[in-house]
Amino acid sequence: MTTLEGAVVLVVGATGGLGSRIANQLEGKGAIVARSSRSGGHDLRTPSVIREVLEGTTAQHGRLDGLVVASGVVAFGAVTDLEPATVDELFAVNTTSAIQLIAQSRPYLAASARESREPFVVTLSGVVAEAPVAGLAAYSASKAALAAFVVAAGREYRRAGIRIIDARPGHTGTALSEHPIAGEAPRFGAALDPDLVAARIVTAIVDGEKDLPSTAF
Repeated sequence: MTTLEGAVVLVVGATGGLGSRIANQLEGKGAIVARSSRSGGHDLRTPSVIREVLEGTTAQHGRLDGLVVASGVVAFGAVTDLEPATVDELFAVNTTSAIQLIAQSRPYLAASARESREPFVVTLSGVVAEAPVAGLAAYSASKAALAAFVVAAGREYRRAGIRIIDARPGHTGTALSEHPIAGEAPRFGAALDPDLVAARIVTAIVDGEKDLPSTAF
């Protein structure tokens, strides 16, 4: 059981549909939440900005006990219509920046573990990491790459007392699909309630779960 009361948690993508809800629910559990977003001036595709955000969080709050990576972009359309810039943007935001965040946060989270806390990282690769979708090929690939990284990194981080949880919910009713960087969203089926998805993720943090496959939502 992980105690969130007084835990310092950095939520990246904190203005997004899921990121904002996770941040609010963490605060409801007593966590001290530091919020980061591109709209707030943090372009985490730049490694130096990642370092500044992590250092700023620890300077303000004294430590880092958790990291939630909820930032992301989506693109729709056939593979034959993909522009190189679209692929670059998908991987820069969904994969590379997430990997850099996790890698650069390790020293801070390891320090938290040494102080007998239970540090954690949460990523949101989504159901497309399990079942890639036609019309979302590059987006699926960017999320599957993140999920693969998390599986391997999680084994390394466990040795330092850091838990990494990858959440893979199905299509969730946020505004992400309304603002793609390319293409137009297809007609999806019924969407998951984002409040319930966020609550399930926070429950997994508290209960010490190590993975949240699509079947968990």
